[in-house]
Amino acid sequence: VLSFIIFICYIASLAASFMMAPLLEFLLALFLFFAYASKLNEKFKGVHWPLADFLRCVTAAIIYFAISIAAVSKYGDGASKAAGVFGFAATIVFAIDFYITFNDLVTFLKQGSSDSPEGHKTEDEDSDSDSD
Repeated sequence: VLSFIIFICYIASLAASFMMAPLLEFLLALFLFFAYASKLNEKFKGVHWPLADFLRCVTAAIIYFAISIAAVSKYGDGASKAAGVFGFAATIVFAIDFYITFNDLVTFLKQGSSDSPEGHKTEDEDSDSDSD
């Protein structure tokens, strides 16, 4: 929702050249929302969904921070200032989402590495008894 509000602010402002970043972020967030809601992440196991969400959060936070600084400092109209302020708020929201998604990604990767053959020991290797 925040990305859509920023997109509308950029359309109404002199900084209309920045409108593509919030539009793409809005569409990516919408796609991932529907992918998780329709359980596509369970159907398509080849895609690392937590990694895709993690990369989306990281790039969104960086891009929103950069274009918000440019919109606030370069353009003087009210819509550009509003878009910049909403962009800074979106940067904070995506940074929080980045932290939460990072923790999910770590547990996802640990789960994937425990399924590897090197991670499993047989009972013979695991026992400490000297019954030989």
